[in-house]
Amino acid sequence: MVTEKVMHFEGKNKDLNQLSQQIVQKLTADGYKTQSATKPLGIVIQATKAGILRDIITADRAFSILITGQPNDFSIHVGVGKWIQNLAVAAVEAILLSWLFLAVDVPEMLWTQHVEKGIVKEITQIVG
Repeated sequence: MVTEKVMHFEGKNKDLNQLSQQIVQKLTADGYKTQSATKPLGIVIQATKAGILRDIITADRAFSILITGQPNDFSIHVGVGKWIQNLAVAAVEAILLSWLFLAVDVPEMLWTQHVEKGIVKEITQIVG
């Protein structure tokens, strides 16, 4: 089972680099460990949160957020992916194109949907 949420925004005139920084700041404030990289494909943010439940069912998983487009017409993809060590130097384009988001099992899917809803809501509030 794969989970991915795609949000499309038009007419917002957002600086996408600044938007990605705001998302990272919010996730960090919420207790997430984050990393980000700007690549030709777009801006990639990964966020993972430590905790007993997370460690049991999702030890190597992270929320992957991909921001693509232009200030007045952009999309934000949120899904589950593998935590990539040193995202800044990884070949993110090849990795994301080959497995944008990983398949997850039912217990992990329930946890993912719960947390993903919160992240999507926060991103939507940041975009405005």
